[in-house]
Order: sequence, then structure tokens, then C-alpha cells
Amino acid sequence: MKQSMTIKALACAAVLAFAQQSRADDNSASNETTAQASNATTPDASPWKIAIGPGAYFAPQYPGSRHMKVYPFPALDISYRDRIFSQGPDVLGINVLTNENYHLGASLSFDFQSRTASDDPHLRGLGNVDDGPKLRIFGDYTVWAFTGAVAVYQDISGNGQGTTASADLYASLPLKGWLFSVGPGLTWANAVYTRTLFGISSAQSAASGLPQYATGSGIRDVHMTFYATHDFSKHWVGSVNATLGRLEHYAGGSPITERRCELTTFAALDYRF
Repeated sequence: MKQSMTIKALACAAVLAFAQQSRADDNSASNETTAQASNATTPDASPWKIAIGPGAYFAPQYPGSRHMKVYPFPALDISYRDRIFSQGPDVLGINVLTNENYHLGASLSFDFQSRTASDDPHLRGLGNVDDGPKLRIFGDYTVWAFTGAVAVYQDISGNGQGTTASADLYASLPLKGWLFSVGPGLTWANAVYTRTLFGISSAQSAASGLPQYATGSGIRDVHMTFYATHDFSKHWVGSVNATLGRLEHYAGGSPITERRCELTTFAALDYRF
């Protein structure tokens, strides 16, 4: 599934997740129409769809931080027969089952959920948390202008980021040269994830001066995602994917958390070949 990120505060969709399927379907339909119109002169349309350009990811410096950070990020949108793809944080993915209404598949995904003690004086004594690749299992289903999307992320790098799962619902509106999508969602996290990112052990408490804080599994955040894309020309397309969320339960109540409101944004300008 050519998806990106719902950025779940990093986990943020990126993320990035799911209104982008509407974009993928819209682009696919447009490409199919163009291919049909040119079949008389081009017998074999290319099975490849390739768009490449610069991108930037704006997110909290670490989960719960009051400071923002900018990450330059290559904006890739590459697929082969709508089966194998590389898009945004999904470095390599496959649509196992797919048609015009639904997608079910898996991908190797990266996010930027990490922190170091040097990020903020608030973190001294807590130790570092490294990011790394995650296995993403995803599915979505579209009816008319509405798309429901779910995804499960599993840490496979041994960095203690456990398992998270997201569910989102989007409504999409195509306008001349534009596609807009908006909708609510939530993210669940298991006890391993919340302990690593938001928990404070007795040893960490003694080293940092922060109170000890035990965590468990539960809702990590609730969020609203907005996505817009615009075709500037036949080849150039710009897109913005923004997620505004609020940390809940263990994540929201942690002494590590300085701001419960999270904004994550991915902006890109791609050249379509």
C-alpha cells in the first residue's frame, strides 16, 4: 500500500499514514486514464511509478518534548505494479492483497522516536533511547470518500520500543488539481513502549531527580490528521501531511512529558517521472 505516514507523534505516521492512500488511489486512477488514452501509441505502459524530491519532517525533539526539530528527509514515492513500494518512512513494502477498495500488506518502516540526555536538561539521568527499523503491518478500506486505516508497528531493532497500533478514519475531497483529506485517529502502545519512552525506574529517578513513574499498555494519543496535495504541473507535485495529537494516559501523565500537545508535519516536493 502506497501509504505514508499518519504520524503518530512519530510513530509519526509517520507516518504517515493514511490519508495518503487517497492520494495514491487518486494518482493511480489518473495514471490509468492517461495510460488508456495513450495505448494506441504506447502498447506497453511502464509498470513503474516513480516520484522523487526533497522533503522535511517537523516533529517534537523527543516524545513529550516542548521543543520542535526539523529532519531533512528524502521524499520517495516509488512503486512497481502497485505491489512493491517505497514511500516516505516505508523504506520497502509489499501489498499482499490489493484492489481499488482495499490494501493489506507489510513494510519495513523508520521513525524518529528517540532521545538523548543532551536533548534537554530535563532528561539528564534517564539514559538514551535509540530509534531503528520497525515492521509495519497495515490495512485500509475505502468506501466512496471515506477510508479506514489500521497499522501495527513492531520494534525489530531491540531498542525497547515495543509495539504500537494506530486506527484512523479519513474523508477525502478532490478539487481541481488538489486532494484534501482529514480525519481523526488514535494510537495504542504496549507496556514495553510506554516504559521505554515515558517510564521512570527507581534507578532513573535517583539519577535524574524525577519521581519514579510506572507505566503499562494503553492509549498513547488521540489525533487529527490533515493531508493536502497539489499538482503544480504534469511532473511536479507538492504535499503536506500534518498530525495534531494529544498524549493520553501513561504518555500524557509522565514526568518526562513537558507538553501533551504534539504536532508532526511532513512536507515534500516531488518530481514525477
